[in-house]
Amino acid sequence: MLFAGALLALLPGCSADFSREERRVIAAGEGPMRVLILGNGEDEAVLRSTSRPVNGGMLRGKTYATLRRRMLATVRNPENEGVGIAAPQVGVLRRIIAVQRFDKAGEPFEFFLNPEIIGVSGEKQAGREGCLSVPDRYGDVERWQQIRVRYIDEDGEPREEEIAGFTAVIFQHELDHLDGILYVDRLAAEQGSGEAGA
Repeated sequence: MLFAGALLALLPGCSADFSREERRVIAAGEGPMRVLILGNGEDEAVLRSTSRPVNGGMLRGKTYATLRRRMLATVRNPENEGVGIAAPQVGVLRRIIAVQRFDKAGEPFEFFLNPEIIGVSGEKQAGREGCLSVPDRYGDVERWQQIRVRYIDEDGEPREEEIAGFTAVIFQHELDHLDGILYVDRLAAEQGSGEAGA
């Protein structure tokens, strides 16, 4: 079970840092990171991979702080703005996502570490989605409108909460990225138009 594994990873004695390659990608600049694109062979190999858990030691280092800052700069980049982003989209195969909380005042971005959905309620609804990693392509995807999530917060504490509406949709889209799934794999009907990606 991912959550149990996430808690074990927070215990002393576990590997407490990103790999050399992850550190290289994260430290490659200061601003927005390069977004990996579906259709590019090397990028696609990463996008289709399963991400590894984050451990508590990673959260205390400068590398995580840099990754967090640069992921936010990437998803907020006016040239290619989104409402969510997952670490694999910037070449870091770790279970980290950032989601814009449209269900909270000020619509802040929040980070979720080792996230998982532990319950759903209500019905699925089809809604229009795009993706920073799949430019100029949009389509309808069925997603749960209310989910219960379990994750580790940025203080290394386990959390659970209910998320509903558009924020729940974003969460599901980003969580898919951690398992190598892109929204185009779930398309009900594809269309073209411009909306924010994730």
